[in-house]
Amino acid sequence: KMAAVRMLSTRSALRLVALLLGVFAAGQCTEHVPLLMWTSDGFSLPSRSDPAAGHSVSMSELQSYLNTAFRSTPHNVLLFLQDKLSVDDFTKYAGVFGNKQGSAFPNLESTLQSSSSSLLLPSVCSMVSSSLPMLLQDELNTSPLYMDPDMLAQLRLNASVPVLLIFSLPYSSSGADMMSVKEVLSGNDEMIGQVLRIMGSQSVPYTAIYTALRPSRLMEEVIPEVHSVGARSLLQFRHEGSPAPYPPVEFKERGSACILLWAKNLTVSEYRLGRWERHNLSPKTFGEGVSPKLEGSFCNATHSRLVLNYEDILGYQSFKLIFVMSQRHYQVSARRWFTMDQVQLEYDRKTASFNGSRGIYAPAEYSYRCHSVTSFRYPLLTPRSAKDNANNWRISFDDFQIQGFNVTGKEFSYASDCAGFFTPGIWMGLLISALMVLLLTYGLHMIMQLHTMDRFDDPKGPAISVPQSE
Repeated sequence: KMAAVRMLSTRSALRLVALLLGVFAAGQCTEHVPLLMWTSDGFSLPSRSDPAAGHSVSMSELQSYLNTAFRSTPHNVLLFLQDKLSVDDFTKYAGVFGNKQGSAFPNLESTLQSSSSSLLLPSVCSMVSSSLPMLLQDELNTSPLYMDPDMLAQLRLNASVPVLLIFSLPYSSSGADMMSVKEVLSGNDEMIGQVLRIMGSQSVPYTAIYTALRPSRLMEEVIPEVHSVGARSLLQFRHEGSPAPYPPVEFKERGSACILLWAKNLTVSEYRLGRWERHNLSPKTFGEGVSPKLEGSFCNATHSRLVLNYEDILGYQSFKLIFVMSQRHYQVSARRWFTMDQVQLEYDRKTASFNGSRGIYAPAEYSYRCHSVTSFRYPLLTPRSAKDNANNWRISFDDFQIQGFNVTGKEFSYASDCAGFFTPGIWMGLLISALMVLLLTYGLHMIMQLHTMDRFDDPKGPAISVPQSE
């Protein structure tokens, strides 16, 4: 009896939370994701009229449809929840224009074509899709199980017992993964096909849902704001003010700043079980109200060391990101230069060291800036040795800027950019310009080689007679 009371109170709490989310999403929803739903053979979803163009499915609408659908569909639910997804991804990467061989969703397309019934909702509020596990848990009266195909193959399901299986799918990375978006989506599609084949081999009927937590592309929405000026009205675009850039990390020695660091993203990835697991350190490093721990940092006239201390990163209780820099005088250039000698990762008494002195350097009076500093794609950071732990790690810094010497105030000195003068774009422009100059020179030369005729017909002179016969 007590268990039943607890179950009833839990379901009531879930419904209350869903109701509050629905009310909040109704007025705050600005991001939309697609939702696909289908069933195994022998079952059909209830019919639903196509949503009007521009209409976004709300929490109450989706909850009402799920309540109706589960009256006639299997209660073995497969929820494929992707990090990001938009309708544009299907347009760009699926075979919608006849290019079936280049499609990133062959398994999904064949499943939808062979399914007895399917549902496509092109615009669902992302807040609604994020709460979908909670809605399904309330509808099925069962707790969710987060799975992967290997775990599912070892699980024996009972068609008469409701089960909610959630499969988390990635989308792409912002610099820490070499795979393109299409390759990641193709891998997700292969996982979906593998899961469906396992369900088919066990002869277990199912209801499948494929959606995402947030969109991969944010479209600028047009919101009409009417300003009455006589009989006129003005339509304005909604432009949200771009947030001010957050200040750099600042390390002070004896009350004065001596090291500055700024980056849009600081991402580390570790190779585990055949895949790269990544973590973005930026939220714990930069931003309003964020003050990273800098214990272990120091600086002097010739050496500086910046230590960023973290906790609970990729399962490690202690995690440090360390930048080791030095400066000295070079006789050839007759000036002082600073180099980033190493970037180190210290995690649970282990160390991974990357060398950076060959590609990361700048005059001692300047700061160093680079759009992308990575250890794997056009690497500026390389593992210290073939046996170093760094071979199991990847580092990626986006819009990276650092200054370890001659810091004055809280702003960087003049930046020395990593992009060389003769970039591929500049070489292309120079070669095309040289080709155009060569063609122009050749044309002028040909024009100058034109010669006038030696004799012209003078109307005032004697007529030119041309004999008709030899």
